[in-house]
Amino acid sequence: MALSNLDVFFKDADPEIATTLDRALSEKEITTGEAARLYEARGMDFHLVGAVADELRKRRVGDCVTYVINRNINFTNVCIKQCGFCAFSRDFREEEGYFLPTEEIVRRAKEAHQFGATEVCIQAGIPPDMDGELYENICRAIKAELPDIHIHGFSPEEVLYGATRSKISVKEYLVRLKEAGVNTLPGTAAEILDQTMRDKISPGRISVKDWIDVIKTAHKLGIGTTSTMMFGHIESPHDRVQHIAKIREIQKETGGFTEFVPLNFIYHEAPMYKHDLHQGIRQGANANDALLTHAIARIMLNNYIKNIQMSWVKEGQRMSQLMLMWGANDFGGTLINESISTSAGAQHGQLLKPKEIRRMVREINRTPAQRSTDYQILRTFENENEYEDELDTVDAKRFGSYFELIKIDKYKYKNPRRS
Repeated sequence: MALSNLDVFFKDADPEIATTLDRALSEKEITTGEAARLYEARGMDFHLVGAVADELRKRRVGDCVTYVINRNINFTNVCIKQCGFCAFSRDFREEEGYFLPTEEIVRRAKEAHQFGATEVCIQAGIPPDMDGELYENICRAIKAELPDIHIHGFSPEEVLYGATRSKISVKEYLVRLKEAGVNTLPGTAAEILDQTMRDKISPGRISVKDWIDVIKTAHKLGIGTTSTMMFGHIESPHDRVQHIAKIREIQKETGGFTEFVPLNFIYHEAPMYKHDLHQGIRQGANANDALLTHAIARIMLNNYIKNIQMSWVKEGQRMSQLMLMWGANDFGGTLINESISTSAGAQHGQLLKPKEIRRMVREINRTPAQRSTDYQILRTFENENEYEDELDTVDAKRFGSYFELIKIDKYKYKNPRRS
């Protein structure tokens, strides 16, 4: 036992949970059955799960909490998919559909760069009749103006769609994206990697098989990705740990994941919640469930994926601090614009300034550090007397909001099917 100060608590813990946590502390791989059992932890057992996750986090990455200065550019909300959890997308016939021209995407990237951003995250809806070269052209335009900025762009869903529209293989398309300037892919569109579950909450969405194929192909081409899981809707603890286990197996094979990000379901405007489409649908995971999910992710993945990121957009700032004491070590990004969770009813979107991230990290006696997208430390803040970032001084209103964007006439989606 590595944590001798916990021995006394382990003696009174549920024997199965104690055995699993002891194995985790010995840095042995725990099974999905053992992981699912941790979701049943209550009382002292519950706190022990958190303590073990925090210890594993400290061993793996120390007391540094990282963040990235980035901007999300969700360039269109028009989408041919009808996912039950998504309040962001609009049908091409709806008035609230928007589509940012490439010059506006570049302008937003340049503006972010002027305020210290090292990354732009490019994701959007899946618009009908899309030009197969659109994603490549966006990347080339950004890189022509900002050759050093990191493009974290296009989910596996978007990659598959782009390849389909271009009538080439996923591998060929990824090579073209890489040549155009894509540096890494967001591992979103994962939700829960169980096909039966996906057929319920997102029929027509990229299949589990295709998601895994895109991710593995990207990794083999030297394109790193993140990995995610959406939880707190109709899935079970078993579904969650099976999902995490799939991520673990991919990482064993490719080593291409930079991080794992649990994403709590934002229910307020989600169609499948508003219209009660599934029996037992939940209002996202509660606080205890969210803490356990982050801790179990650390316990299952610690030997293979260093970084567990929590989402301040989904959880809020105070819960985010707790997540950092339950296995997470990364605060995510400043975002500047966040449209997808905001449209679903998240109360914490848009911009979180670097100084606020650093303050919250210090409040839990950890050391903040700015990182690159691939987790290279750019700057560590050992004391409170550091200078202000450019982004710390700006009024967030200058960047606009999703609800303002959908009302701007010049960005309204031009429906090619409307006569």
